[in-house]
Amino acid sequence: MQAEFIRNRLLAVIAIILTIAAVKIGYPVLMPIVVSFCIIASAWPIKTWADRLGPPAVSYAATIIILIAGLLTFFGITAYALSQVVQNFAGREGEFRTLFESYSQWASENGLPSLPDGSSAFQRILSMIRAVLGDAYSVLSYTGIVAVIVILGFPEVPKLAHKFRHEYEFEDNRVMSRTVAEMAASLRRYLAMTTLASLITGVASFAWALVLGLDLAVIWGILNFLLNFIPVIGNIIGILPPTLYAFIQYGGWVMPLVVFSGFVVLQLFISNFVYPMLQSKGVSMPPITIILSLLFWGWIWGVAGGLLAVPLTAMIVIVCSRFEPTRRFAIFVGGHEDAGSTNKGEAPRG
Repeated sequence: MQAEFIRNRLLAVIAIILTIAAVKIGYPVLMPIVVSFCIIASAWPIKTWADRLGPPAVSYAATIIILIAGLLTFFGITAYALSQVVQNFAGREGEFRTLFESYSQWASENGLPSLPDGSSAFQRILSMIRAVLGDAYSVLSYTGIVAVIVILGFPEVPKLAHKFRHEYEFEDNRVMSRTVAEMAASLRRYLAMTTLASLITGVASFAWALVLGLDLAVIWGILNFLLNFIPVIGNIIGILPPTLYAFIQYGGWVMPLVVFSGFVVLQLFISNFVYPMLQSKGVSMPPITIILSLLFWGWIWGVAGGLLAVPLTAMIVIVCSRFEPTRRFAIFVGGHEDAGSTNKGEAPRG
């Protein structure tokens, strides 16, 4: 009996390792499929609204047009903001070098560690930015594949759901259908909550930069809006570019410190007060789970993994909560006792 128990546990560990390896290796195929599912699930309310416009062909066409327009707008704003940051930093290389030289002199006079020369440090920062942009562009290169899957997949969703229920599930036991529906609803709640929190963060960042007279106020607002979609880590990263730019624009320490302090206060207020209020109506997971999911999915899929980390983890928790062997894992990761309170085969209430 003990040998069988150990064997089953070892087989489970091996299966998990092989699954993780398959997900990592299968990035070129799996990532577009997952992103397409997320887009279809998120945009399905648009399809429901578009059904009022006429026959199914018209509603699907209207949904696709609205979706494409929204995505093009989002990607256009993203590309504009990132290009503006790179161009403005590159255009002020001389001021950046002067700043580093003054710090190096001050550090050497006070016995503090000195940084590399300004030119070298500036090139390193630009290299890091280009590396991040390169990773982001590699994700965007899958846009065409995702678009095809979404356009062809939208009309097939009702047909596939009907076929699946007819062939694999009974009327009184539709666990998988309800699980998929719950995953889609959870994803929509998460995106709505995160978008609203990101808008608040972006507007607050823009207003703070505008009040201080910091250049590129609109860009800092857009940048913080975009980075807020990456929980915790994005909030931290969003503080650094405007603070560094403040050193270049103002010089000295006072104004950059004011800029930094203001952004920190804004992020702390939104993260600790606004976001939890919104989170109560969306996907709720402990901070440690969010951080670990970011590290894990970032390692698996890079930038795409960081963006999808929270919804993917939430989906895994939902699936695990449906089955008795994995229900404890769902409770542990989800951080809520009610994650496993749903009886097997029943949809959760409320």
